Amino acid sequence: MMRNRQHFLTKTLPVLLILCFFATIFTAEKASAQETKWIKVGSLHNWYMAIGCEPETARRGLVSDQQDGLRWPAEYRDQDMQAAKGMWIGARNYSDLVGGVVYPHKVVHSGPRHWDEANETMPVEFRMIGRFEHPTVIVDGNISSTLQFDDILDDVDPNQKADRVIINRVQTSMGVEFTRTIYAFSQQYHDNYFIYEYKFKNNGVVDLNGTTNPQTIEDMWVLWQYRYAVSKEMGAYGKNFMPQSATWGENTVNDARGEDPAFGDPFRAQFSWHGRHSRATDSDGQVFDNIGAPDYRTTGRLAAPQYVGVVTIHADVSASDKSDDILQPKTTWYQDSDGTFNQANFNNQYNPNNMTTEYGIMTAGHPPIRHADLVGDDFADLKDPGAGGLSQTQGFGGYTLAAGDSVTIVMAEAAAGISWEKRIEVGLNWVNNSGPFVLPNGGTTTDRDEYKDAWVYTGEDSIFQTFNRAIANWNSSFDITLPPPPPDIFEVASGGDRIQLTWSNNAESHPGFAGYKIFRALGQPDTTYEMIAELPAGTGQFDDVTAARGFDYYYYIVSYDDGTNNNGGINPAGSLQSSRFYTQTNDPARLRRPAGTALDAVRVVPNPYNVRAALSLELGYGSERIAFLDVPAECIIKIFTERGDLIREIEHTDGSGDEFWDLVTSSRQIVVSGIYIAYIEVTNDYYNPEDPSQLLYRKGDNITRKFVIIR
Repeated sequence: MMRNRQHFLTKTLPVLLILCFFATIFTAEKASAQETKWIKVGSLHNWYMAIGCEPETARRGLVSDQQDGLRWPAEYRDQDMQAAKGMWIGARNYSDLVGGVVYPHKVVHSGPRHWDEANETMPVEFRMIGRFEHPTVIVDGNISSTLQFDDILDDVDPNQKADRVIINRVQTSMGVEFTRTIYAFSQQYHDNYFIYEYKFKNNGVVDLNGTTNPQTIEDMWVLWQYRYAVSKEMGAYGKNFMPQSATWGENTVNDARGEDPAFGDPFRAQFSWHGRHSRATDSDGQVFDNIGAPDYRTTGRLAAPQYVGVVTIHADVSASDKSDDILQPKTTWYQDSDGTFNQANFNNQYNPNNMTTEYGIMTAGHPPIRHADLVGDDFADLKDPGAGGLSQTQGFGGYTLAAGDSVTIVMAEAAAGISWEKRIEVGLNWVNNSGPFVLPNGGTTTDRDEYKDAWVYTGEDSIFQTFNRAIANWNSSFDITLPPPPPDIFEVASGGDRIQLTWSNNAESHPGFAGYKIFRALGQPDTTYEMIAELPAGTGQFDDVTAARGFDYYYYIVSYDDGTNNNGGINPAGSLQSSRFYTQTNDPARLRRPAGTALDAVRVVPNPYNVRAALSLELGYGSERIAFLDVPAECIIKIFTERGDLIREIEHTDGSGDEFWDLVTSSRQIVVSGIYIAYIEVTNDYYNPEDPSQLLYRKGDNITRKFVIIR
């Protein structure tokens, strides 16, 4: 049982020191445009860029990253829905120091394709703060969590309410500095959205040298573009069973709410989903109903039922009036994602004609008809003036900022939809045409497309619920009730007759702490998990004795409370639990070789061990270790030189028939060539698992083996 860090550190300190070294190098770098940070602590994962926005394929510059980020549900692969984003800031009658020109319209750009981090949108600060460090997750002695490499904190603040906060400050060349603060939560009712708080300040600075060009920023507008493509799994870089143009969102349908307060909508939001495509054909070449992107080739599982979008939470009326302007955003047009104005060579902060065109887009107002209403039940791609699909836009303005003035805009970006299990169920029923089909309202139909589409369209209700939760969270100053933290150490060890899980007890000091739940998946990490144990406080170990030999297993553990802290105000009442993403393992655990049944069967492999050998058929290429095979379930292995000097002791306690030595002495010296002796002594009586009356060996039984090392 591991109830403290001592046992863990003894085994893994060298690994941690190496990781800390590289983490220090990484976090010591200055903010640069290419620097990105991931948030991966909830069910929605996304990366963020130091320039204040996430342009197309900007993270790695790969074509295969056409859909990259906004992954939901992130526990499964290829759930990316983000194709490109853009953010423009524009103003009228701007007197520019460069060339001494007064531009009728000045626009600076960060995406969707163009950015200039040296002269236009210049990163000043980019750091991530955590409420606590991510746990250390170990499988068979190796780090086994993507958070180890993607959740790189610059600081820890145990008093902040969000699990993760990114502070991103950017100076623009038009004298406006903006700070983007990103808030992420792992609590189960609030883990599928991010809250973005933007503060735009007229500080007059126009370059990284601190040069100032003080003036009033007149009629400032800020425009965001969102090119969504739901989702990567169905597209060219996923399972590739939909038309390639769906990969960049040609068939994306965009909808909006709250453009006019008179409509009575509950919020101001833009959201998108995977719409009908005129070139979506099945295995027979027939056009089919692709809503939800059912994989018609196999099980029918829905690959794109998600809804994704943004909701406005607050926008200042003006620099002097900080109340919420319910008329914002004042622009909600859907724009051609591949239009001329979105090309990198068009977005030039010194081209007056181009900037006037861009400013017109930023101030375009609301369309006479929403895109979703324009598309109706038709093919969304046929309503596209080009071939790139249409992007959502949000335009806020116009603000006049005197020197030192600022305005704040707050929004949330979210993803939601039907559960993974429902995706499987609906898709299987659809592909098998096994009606009658039960609709979400309890009615039935014999039309498989009506059935499938009805379930996918419930995603609208889901994302509306998420929008409302994000708004309530902000309005409560993040008073959403926090779950217990996860165990800060979670270790999984493969054994001969069981897989042993151990964890630390730091979560047990949380008010209302109730216990732990352990979940397991078979074969791969991105599949459905089943709960295999629910354990009370005071437990720090679980032996999975139901694992079968020959299979890979993946695990995660969550801490949960008794629900007394959660009154059901902002959240549904009841128990809260820590996020699975903190402890989910990425590497498999599996049952190892059964314990040896006879001491005379113990062998050393390879023998001789030749360090120059390029290939060891039994241990694998480059294995700097020796294996002791068919050893007793519990024993101690003492390794001596030929003259009798004890150089290493290994305690074998996992119940398997395997143990390994890394060719390093107890004083951390690498062994030299020579003859060595292994003394193996049984430390506990061992009975035959299949016949408990048969004693296989007694405590104290022993055997020796000689082996040779050649260097």
